[in-house]
Amino acid sequence: MKITISPARSVSGTVLIPGDKSVSHRYAMLASIAEGTSKIQNYSTGADCQSTLGCMRALGIQIDKTDNEVHVHGKGLNGLTAPADTLDAGNSGSTIRMLSGILAAQPFRSRVAGDESLSRRPMARIMKPLAEMGASITAHDGKFPPLEIQGGPVKAIDYALPVASAQVKTCVLFAGLYADGTTTVRESIRTRDHSELALREFGADITRAGGVISIEGKPALQARELVVPGDLSSAAFFLVAAMILPGSELTLQAVGLNPTRSSLIDFLISMGADIKVPMLHEMGGELIGNLRVRGGRITGGLIEKATTAAVIDEIPVLAVLGALSESGLTVRDASELRIKETDRIATMAENFARMGVKMDVLEDGFHVPGRQKFHAAEVDSFGDHRIAMACAVAALAADGDCVIENAGAASVSYPEFYQTLRSITA
Repeated sequence: MKITISPARSVSGTVLIPGDKSVSHRYAMLASIAEGTSKIQNYSTGADCQSTLGCMRALGIQIDKTDNEVHVHGKGLNGLTAPADTLDAGNSGSTIRMLSGILAAQPFRSRVAGDESLSRRPMARIMKPLAEMGASITAHDGKFPPLEIQGGPVKAIDYALPVASAQVKTCVLFAGLYADGTTTVRESIRTRDHSELALREFGADITRAGGVISIEGKPALQARELVVPGDLSSAAFFLVAAMILPGSELTLQAVGLNPTRSSLIDFLISMGADIKVPMLHEMGGELIGNLRVRGGRITGGLIEKATTAAVIDEIPVLAVLGALSESGLTVRDASELRIKETDRIATMAENFARMGVKMDVLEDGFHVPGRQKFHAAEVDSFGDHRIAMACAVAALAADGDCVIENAGAASVSYPEFYQTLRSITA
């Protein structure tokens, strides 16, 4: 699928951001092992989150969709049934990594696979703690999907994350739901806490003290009525679009502003963004608010250490911002970018080169000099949704039409992205 993006003088209007992917995955999985029917509003329309629903259906859970609501008929902690075939996680690393924690404790064997991209993503980081808990897991070449999981009784462990990863943390906590006693996860860099909030909302006994998260096993999770906040990672593309086009003014409605994710807002403000939050409230433990952003002067910035972990998904579009800033952008401690849907450092460097923009590639990051100009070109998402959308934002500031190859990759997280982009540039 090819899409042509034309330059824009500014962007303006109001955007309703689709449901947060991270929260949607977690709500669907926990609702499935809770008792009763959960109603989830604003569930993500992205393909990744639909893969999670498909896997839960294959595990015996009835899931209905009505308008903007997903109804999940949970069967309790021990209600899942053996799948008749391989579970298909599609392109979703979140699905396969987090669901594996639940599957590890089931009294049956399951097999989880995905598309070509997912089949290249390493799984050793979840296999190690699950093996310590007693699960038997095999993988292609010892670390890649598909995963063969022989479930059974699991034991509580105390596990220190070797790398900052909310998905690995979640995998261990989900497995800990089935263990006797207390399962503990320790993280040296705080990662997004959607799992802790969702587990508490469904009735789990979970505590946090500094970087130590503990969960008591075998709770009776209860169905809930929940609203998924708008996806801040999706909002990032529009925030950057408004920042790079002078005279822009956008309002983004009902966006999730979880403090473990809102480092993005702090960073954008540090680069000169004019962002206001005229409305803020809490729902299901998650902070939700409207964002108003105006275009203006863009300075430069440095992303490293804890900030890198906090904004890892937004770095491709932040690279666009860096190229158009006054002093550029440097990103460090981001080796995780090399094992996403693509090697995002390499794919952004390739597309920037096609658009006449310099990027100095580092082993664990990059430096983009400022005061550059994007030129009309044909670029490629290489099947990565965030690369597709970042290139579309860059194209708005180009000196002519840009063509995006494999533009359909955006549907993994945001099927309506191009339609929304056109609506604010009309």
